Amino acid sequence: MTTEEKLKHFEESSISKAKSLASDMIRDHQKALDQIFCEHKKEKDRQIALQIQTETESLRRANNMTLSREQLKMKRICTQKNEELKEQIFSEVLEKLKNYRKTEDYTSLLQQQIDKIHEVAGNQEVKIYFDPEDAPLVESLHAEGHSSFLIADDTFLGGTKAMIPSRHILIDHSFQTKLEEAKKDFTFHGGMTHE
Repeated sequence: MTTEEKLKHFEESSISKAKSLASDMIRDHQKALDQIFCEHKKEKDRQIALQIQTETESLRRANNMTLSREQLKMKRICTQKNEELKEQIFSEVLEKLKNYRKTEDYTSLLQQQIDKIHEVAGNQEVKIYFDPEDAPLVESLHAEGHSSFLIADDTFLGGTKAMIPSRHILIDHSFQTKLEEAKKDFTFHGGMTHE
């Protein structure tokens, strides 16, 4: 083999070796770049998933807050409407009560209340109070000997109040007290379950 052929062979062999090394280096570098890209992609996917989760939770909280505000608003509106209706109902009851006090049934009711007061008092002294508006009716009512009929200073919408001084007992059959109790305990039932 001539020197030129040897050189040519050496050149081809060196170039082939260099190409092989370069190819290996490119392959290794590409593998490293692929690894970095894969890790970068996983990190970005994780960040995106975390951001989506954070935004979702934020939207859910905002939605819950809006829903709570609207529920409170609706509850306030319902409460206000209930109060308006309650006032309307009790003003109608008051009007009916005024009309009832003009009937004979009312006089009978007063007599029944007097009889019950006498049952409680027994033979003890009892003072029975009537509403000032009922003063004309007092003459038509009868009492036992140990009781006295008095007209109260303040109105209590009808009915009777009685006091048994010896036993420190106050009996309250006044319409005002009954109306206040009814108003305090009054609740609306309605909707699909109470129709």
